[in-house]
Amino acid sequence: MRISRIFGALALLAALAAPAAARADDRSMLKSFDFAKPGFAHPHPFAIAHAVIQVSSGSPAVWTQTLNNVTNMLQNLGTDKVQIVVVAYGPGLMMLFRDSIMARRIASLDSQGVEFDACHNTMLAMAKMTGHLPALLPQAVVVPGGVIRIMQLEQHGFDYLKP
Repeated sequence: MRISRIFGALALLAALAAPAAARADDRSMLKSFDFAKPGFAHPHPFAIAHAVIQVSSGSPAVWTQTLNNVTNMLQNLGTDKVQIVVVAYGPGLMMLFRDSIMARRIASLDSQGVEFDACHNTMLAMAKMTGHLPALLPQAVVVPGGVIRIMQLEQHGFDYLKP
């Protein structure tokens, strides 16, 4: 009980460290979020395969491997037959930064129905260190917690992958 209060207080402090305008934007993004509906950004009614891919590394080589895996799944299974969610947290969130070297590939894959989720907990931790929330690619969907998102997708039958 005491530990959860400490973590709650730390989360509150991190949120207060972010600029007010950024917090307001975050709240509006999170209002419409519903964990009970996996794939809310890109519905895939005919998907026969579902994959969630964890990106927690800051290595561009890992990002490249991840996006290569996504491309291979789309080519082999078909964009209408597979639902893919890439969840970035920790150092892996940098893959979804607005100035990411992966921006073009992410935009292309997003247009093919791949969902890219960004961990809000990581964003708050980064904001605490830098004084502002990181600017993300427009394709990034902010989710409250990356690890929780992965767990929930697995509970809904998604296969877990980590390149």
